[in-house]
Amino acid sequence: MIVTVTPNPSIDRTITLDSPLTRGAVHRVASVSSEPGGKGVNVARTLMLAGHDAVAVLPAPAGDPLLAALDISGLAYRAITGSTAAVRTNITVTESGGTTTKLNERGGTLDPATLDALTEAVLDSAARASWVVLSGSLPPGVPSRWYADVVALLAPLDCRVAVDTSDDPLAALAESFDLAAPDLIKPNSDELASITGTSAVVLESAAAQGDPGPVVAAARQLVDRGARAVLATLGAGGAVLVDQTGSWLATPPPIVPVSTVGAGDSSLAGYLLADVSGLAAPERLRMAVAYGSAAASLPGSALPSPAQTDTDAVDVRPVSHQPAN
Repeated sequence: MIVTVTPNPSIDRTITLDSPLTRGAVHRVASVSSEPGGKGVNVARTLMLAGHDAVAVLPAPAGDPLLAALDISGLAYRAITGSTAAVRTNITVTESGGTTTKLNERGGTLDPATLDALTEAVLDSAARASWVVLSGSLPPGVPSRWYADVVALLAPLDCRVAVDTSDDPLAALAESFDLAAPDLIKPNSDELASITGTSAVVLESAAAQGDPGPVVAAARQLVDRGARAVLATLGAGGAVLVDQTGSWLATPPPIVPVSTVGAGDSSLAGYLLADVSGLAAPERLRMAVAYGSAAASLPGSALPSPAQTDTDAVDVRPVSHQPAN
């Protein structure tokens, strides 16, 4: 079983336009969809579509529309209902060319009692899990080092831990690697740059030119500091995986991008599916990129099933990294 943790879940409302978004203009909407969301929920839903046992742990008031949406989806979940703050709604606007604009609410404040209950639920669920995935932003009321603290609390257990977050929670996690580093961290180029003192522009431009060296070097910093593996997602540039045994670059197949919502979460789910199937690092990367590419080719916040992924179309090659003098 894989447990996902989403401290700041959401209802994800996606608005699709047939024309480019113009600030200040009136637009006719082509379609609208709403799905239960938040990064950990997306990971769990993708795992469920692949037939793997997954449980989403999250805070939400009793009777919140999110819980009804989860019931409809069929996803197993464990809700901490002590909070009275309604679950946020995030708005995504997708254009016909695949450009995505996101408007994310901050989320309701979690009081200390609800946060303590959430932490206890994570630890209890982790006792039966192969992986625990800590994903997304932290709502108001939650200290930025909560992920770092939970990783340390999970360290004595048999489960492995993956973290996908950004901004202050990511910085706090990186600063705590000496106490408890995760088994997997999944940054994008901006997030990787922010915790390694590098430039996101340099990382992205080098990757776009077929040179993954700067990304590998940045990710290697985190592995050297204790992270077991780094899965750095690069959008259309694919992804890089760096662990204690080597480094690899995966290039995605050509696709027509429709919506990038959930692509990173699908990549993480693909990696986990490959890992629990016993596949080696290059094949874990291959499946991660196959799932991420499939998600980007789907409308709205739709998540891919195995039938919609094509691992054979993903090219994976090893990358050597020579430390700078």
